[in-house]
Amino acid sequence: MSAAAQLRAAVQDRDLDAVTALFAPDIQFFSPVKFRPFEGVAAVTALFRVLLRTFEDFRYVGEFAGSLDEGDPESHVLVFRTRVGQTQIHGIDMVQVNSDGLISTFTVMVRPQSAATALSEAVLAGLVADGVVPAQA
Repeated sequence: MSAAAQLRAAVQDRDLDAVTALFAPDIQFFSPVKFRPFEGVAAVTALFRVLLRTFEDFRYVGEFAGSLDEGDPESHVLVFRTRVGQTQIHGIDMVQVNSDGLISTFTVMVRPQSAATALSEAVLAGLVADGVVPAQA
């Protein structure tokens, strides 16, 4: 089973342990609302803990496979629909897998702009609540 198929199943089951088992030690997660990536399993796991409880009615609705970079062994674009509160979100997860079969790069893009704003606010609140980032003064 591909890393993308395993990811889809783990996210659908909201199984954080199964999701993080797919991460390469040096994973980079590129957020739609933050310029610098989250780096490393600990940081990306903390983020996914918040995402799995923030997204409502999350479902993957499509997938494209191919190569994003030369020499890239496996890449997938997973199309998803979800909501945060009353805000509907349409987005994609771009997943690159390394030669060990682990997710090395995870990039998320969402639309519309109101969705990115709602997502940013909800995730920041979750990261603050979990003590991952300090509260802003």
